[in-house]
Amino acid sequence: MGRPTVHDIAKEAGVSLATVDRVLNARPGVREKTIAKVTKAVESLGYVRDTYAANLARQRQYRFAFVLPEGSSQFANSLKAALQEAYSSNVADRTHLTIVRVPPQDPHAIVRALKSLNTSRLDGLALMVPETPQVRDAVARLKDAGLAIVALVSDLPNSRRDFFVGVNSIAAGRTAALLMGRFVKGQGEVLVVADSLRSRDSLERRLGFDAVMTSDYSNLKALPTVEWHGDEARMERIILSSVAARDRLVGVYSMGAGNMTMLSALRKSGRLGELVVLTHELTPAMHTALAQNEVAAVIAQNVGHLVRSALRVLRNVCDELPIFEAQERVRIEIVLRENLP
Repeated sequence: MGRPTVHDIAKEAGVSLATVDRVLNARPGVREKTIAKVTKAVESLGYVRDTYAANLARQRQYRFAFVLPEGSSQFANSLKAALQEAYSSNVADRTHLTIVRVPPQDPHAIVRALKSLNTSRLDGLALMVPETPQVRDAVARLKDAGLAIVALVSDLPNSRRDFFVGVNSIAAGRTAALLMGRFVKGQGEVLVVADSLRSRDSLERRLGFDAVMTSDYSNLKALPTVEWHGDEARMERIILSSVAARDRLVGVYSMGAGNMTMLSALRKSGRLGELVVLTHELTPAMHTALAQNEVAAVIAQNVGHLVRSALRVLRNVCDELPIFEAQERVRIEIVLRENLP
């Protein structure tokens, strides 16, 4: 027997196709007794609605906004490019996409940007923002307005977001520690740099990094995280002063953005070639640095997968469909000079 159809439901319930359509689409004008008959027929037949076909038939348009950090981050720009590519393909069929850029270091500005959104003209949001109390409150208001919410790249686990799309950041940090421990010969110190530990991904990467360094690599000492807060001049000062002051420095682990400034400062210090440098995200600059053997490895995630997954999840939340977590699980990729794409 093939899949049951709306014709089968109409026959089973003894009603017209128009009545079945009104019930399935929750339209008004149908008596409770009739709704009960159609519902019973749906359940007895095991009817599973083809949401895609239903949306196509009624010309359903999804309206999503992606909130990304502003500034010179090549990774955020890569996400923007992936969104633009998706928008021109069937990945974003019947979907209107808006990109909103926000200052990642200013939670109040982020909240102002979220409040300025016209929620009546949106179905969902993908947020790549730090988790702060202000942001959590803003997410709650957006959920109350009926929007689907996906946390992108950096999770918002204590908020009311519907799903997280990105790699396991603790596992990514553990991977970085394993690579550092295997690349470094002998004893020494490792400088750890982050834009801000307010970003959940950086915080979790640090937790994973420390766990493996402590348990497996007693020959290495991970220094306290230094944060540069989006200030490139501060990043350069941190790198130059740390390298000058620490003769035992053997490695640098950058947990987030600012890698171009970091590498520029290391070049000025004259020690770039002798230090093991690990970063995240395969941006064009990191691709070049790997090819030139300035960076030992990049722990990456596929931006195309991130965008496609976020779009699928937002649609499913809007349509109240299950999320297939295995499909949406983003893998950690280790990119070396020898396997550069």
